[in-house]
Amino acid sequence: LFDITGAADKWIALVIFCVASLTDMLDGKIARKYNLITNFGKFMDPLADKMLVLTAMCYFVDNNTMSGWVVALVLLREFGVSGLRLLAVEQGTVIAAAWSGKIKTFITMVSLGLLIVVAEPWVPFKEIIPPVCSALIVISTLYSGAEYFVKNINVFKRCD
Repeated sequence: LFDITGAADKWIALVIFCVASLTDMLDGKIARKYNLITNFGKFMDPLADKMLVLTAMCYFVDNNTMSGWVVALVLLREFGVSGLRLLAVEQGTVIAAAWSGKIKTFITMVSLGLLIVVAEPWVPFKEIIPPVCSALIVISTLYSGAEYFVKNINVFKRCD
């Protein structure tokens, strides 16, 4: 289907990935600046983020650049935080995006971008980049997920 094993294909994939990541950030800034925040945007923006990240991560699992358990951990965190937000909404509370979640997204996007080009011959330390990127993704994912649950533990206390 889409194979980025060729040098030109890697750069095209990197450009597409970077543009998608940057437009996501820009879209949020524009929406907040001009008060263009909609329910559709609140739903689609995080969904689009997850689709972009998980698609890239599945590719890296497929080509043995990343372990499947890293993707599973990211999925568990996303489902957990989404579930927490749904419980909060049922109680009339909105859980805003935390800074740790934004940092997690930044670390994940940069790490995935690095993994796209890591196989290039000129890249130094190519053996350690994939495990370091995976570790950074895991640490930021665990931290931000834990922060959401710790800061919003009261959501569970109000459950019927």
